[in-house]
Amino acid sequence: MKKIKAFFRLSRKTPQMRIGLFLLTILILIAIFGPLLAPYDPKMLTNDLLFAPGQNGYILGTDGLGHDLFSELLYGAKTSLKIGFIAAMISAIIGTAIGGIAGFYGGITDKILNEIMNIFLMIPSFFLILLIVAIFGSSMLNVMIVIGLTSWVGNARLMRAQAISLKSRTFVLSERAMGESRASILWKHIIPNGIFPIIANTTMNISGAILAEAGLAFIGLGDPNVISWGQIINAGKSYLPKCWWITTFAGAMVVFTVLTFYLIGDGLAKILNPKMDAANKS
Repeated sequence: MKKIKAFFRLSRKTPQMRIGLFLLTILILIAIFGPLLAPYDPKMLTNDLLFAPGQNGYILGTDGLGHDLFSELLYGAKTSLKIGFIAAMISAIIGTAIGGIAGFYGGITDKILNEIMNIFLMIPSFFLILLIVAIFGSSMLNVMIVIGLTSWVGNARLMRAQAISLKSRTFVLSERAMGESRASILWKHIIPNGIFPIIANTTMNISGAILAEAGLAFIGLGDPNVISWGQIINAGKSYLPKCWWITTFAGAMVVFTVLTFYLIGDGLAKILNPKMDAANKS
């Protein structure tokens, strides 16, 4: 309880965290109440094609199929946040497990896992995502899993460094002297004490996952059964520059979301690692 209170106290003193949490609250409210706030069914086809913002009562205008853009953006928030959170959590779980095992066990285990990390670093992740999605399909579940499976290396390297540092600490050596198994020490002591940089990095990975999904949807590899900001941008690119509002408003929502999670991630990094923040200031 004390740690939670201390966290919120530090959050109030960190401008990035305050702004980021405020913006995140707005996004969550949009995702939850968007269907209630939407004036039209976002999939409803009308004859009001390419109406400008404010024309005929359409707040943000319509697209080439007569969809109300404001309603589409509200529904797309839920899709983007869902993909971002789930993909980032998959990345965090895989990266934490592999990095913890590599750093704590060391030796041949570390060498093998480190080489696997290097292979993933050498392969352009977005092209790997394109290849897998093209082979296995572009359903939202596949997109979330693929993004998570291709973005774990950063978390793994952070956790590996933490494990190497923590395994020589006195409390870890004491546990080993008392006969506790290495696996138990890893999951009970190493990972819980080294997870803090992963939390901050995972928050930023949410932004990366949202951008990756938007990129896939933009080139036509998103899930056609869901509404996402990337698909709205893809639908609007055919009408540029005359009907600018379709891509502009959807792109603004992507930028808004990415900025939100970047601010939260930066704030978490300063709260969870104050020594690094002090070093940067000096």
